[in-house]
Amino acid sequence: MEVAKISIIIPVLNEATNISLVLASLRDAANIEVIVVDGGSQDETVAIATSLGFKVVLAKPGRAHQMNAGASSATGDILLFLHADTFLPTGFETMVRLALTQPGAIAGAFSLRIDGNMRSLRLVEKMVNWRSRNISLPYGDQGIFLKASVFHDIGGFPDLPIMEDFELMLRLRRNGRIIIVPASVLTSARRWQKLGVVKTTFINQIVIIGYFLRVPPSILVRWYLSFRH
Repeated sequence: MEVAKISIIIPVLNEATNISLVLASLRDAANIEVIVVDGGSQDETVAIATSLGFKVVLAKPGRAHQMNAGASSATGDILLFLHADTFLPTGFETMVRLALTQPGAIAGAFSLRIDGNMRSLRLVEKMVNWRSRNISLPYGDQGIFLKASVFHDIGGFPDLPIMEDFELMLRLRRNGRIIIVPASVLTSARRWQKLGVVKTTFINQIVIIGYFLRVPPSILVRWYLSFRH
């Protein structure tokens, strides 16, 4: 039986310090393609990805725009969206293919592990993994994956400046099961370290509540940016 090809789509913006290690970790995976989608980096991100032999697509900035652009150029049967500071577990390609064969499965993501030693990060991991498994709402830093046909059928990521992964998951879970793979991705702790775990978690929850209250995304993104400064 033919093995499904996986297209890994990585949106980037000034990720020169992270991208080479993430790309190197994908070299030995079987039957995949990697597409780096740059949103206008001013550093060496594009040069690094190109020098390592990976496909680079240029797109206007914004994670939703970039991921949709990557999906448009992908040739795989399965799309996997990966953040530039996140490492997939060993054997991820087999896990992804098996997850999507489960009854009713429409999409999936991995469990989350954060690359840091603070105790508070362990609590964040527990909260994220509980939410993912019990409410079927994984976020983009967990390596969301789904069949390319399903992605295109639902119109891809919504054209939003924020919460695009959240809205995609809401749409998907109405139509099938979101499978959470027990193995974890390893994501950088940089956004928690920059502002602190409590403030970062507070900001995220305020934005989520605002989204459910139908606050316009243009306002939500202003809130998000103002809280972070």
